[in-house]
Amino acid sequence: MTTAHINRIATATPQHDVHHAFIDFAANFLAEGTVRKLFRRMARLSAIEHRYSFVNPSAIPDGSWHDAEGIYVPGDFPSTARRMQLFERFAPQLAHSALDNLSLTQEERRGITHVIVTSCTGLYAPGLDFEVVNHLGLNPSVERTMIGFMGCYAAINALKSAHHIVRSVPEAAVLVLNLELCSLHFQETHELEQVLSFLVFADGCAASLVTAQKKGLAIDSFLALNIPQTSNLITWRVGHRGFDMHLSGEVPGEIGRALKESGIEITRGQPISSIDWWAVHPGGRSILDSVEKGLRLRTDALACSRDILARYGNMSSATVMFVLQQIMEKAQAGQQGCAMSFGPGLTAETMLFHAA
Repeated sequence: MTTAHINRIATATPQHDVHHAFIDFAANFLAEGTVRKLFRRMARLSAIEHRYSFVNPSAIPDGSWHDAEGIYVPGDFPSTARRMQLFERFAPQLAHSALDNLSLTQEERRGITHVIVTSCTGLYAPGLDFEVVNHLGLNPSVERTMIGFMGCYAAINALKSAHHIVRSVPEAAVLVLNLELCSLHFQETHELEQVLSFLVFADGCAASLVTAQKKGLAIDSFLALNIPQTSNLITWRVGHRGFDMHLSGEVPGEIGRALKESGIEITRGQPISSIDWWAVHPGGRSILDSVEKGLRLRTDALACSRDILARYGNMSSATVMFVLQQIMEKAQAGQQGCAMSFGPGLTAETMLFHAA
């Protein structure tokens, strides 16, 4: 049976680091006193140092900002239509950066047979799949698949699709693009829980090449773990003024409980200790803490995930690929790994792999 391999991963982010400017800006939406102090304390404890966005803010001392596009003006946040116009403008630029960083040769470009794109933060047509084909000069008859609105675990599902393609057609070469402009959907709100959910999200893109060539990370198997009676904890719906996210504070606890009960299913019966590398989606510090506790991992097991969280925040579907890229650079041949991302359902999508 042919084994699919992630041969190469490249990543890209916009140039504007908005993390600290956002904290000052968002704090002004909350009531002065206890609530605002709690938000700033949570921001300090987030373990995030940088987040990048296509939004270019110019912060001023009173905590407000004036971004170059005039997107986030208090009392006049943009409509969904306006946000989608911005996605159509800025998403291709970020896609081009990641694709260029992948450094495909002309021979590799000619060999690509399939393109898979994931995004839950923007839609337009003809869309990012055509951007990939046109930017790289691919054969216009390549097979194109869009995976939309799956949230943070979409990259695992894209790899699952690429895995099935390569196993069915061993000569196939699949280009996967995971692109999210999460900062496009910040909402004007006075609710602390909702502002805290915006605190972790950022923009980013990952591009990867999956083939049967025995280099990079070999894909072994997949498993989806659905946590019963948790479907209301993460929701993502199209609203009049952007996409509306609900991210419950119960999510980390439910993930930790589920992993404690079913962790051995994820490793297909292997001891947890047999996994050398954990590529866990850094949805937030509390998510990583819950995974570490639920699986009883050693304290440094999630070092790559924590590093990506600190440097980039949560970029939805692209984030786990940033972690896998770092692991690919460090892993030695034969070492075992497990990738894991969480999203609506509440579901953990997992992938076992090993270094080729």
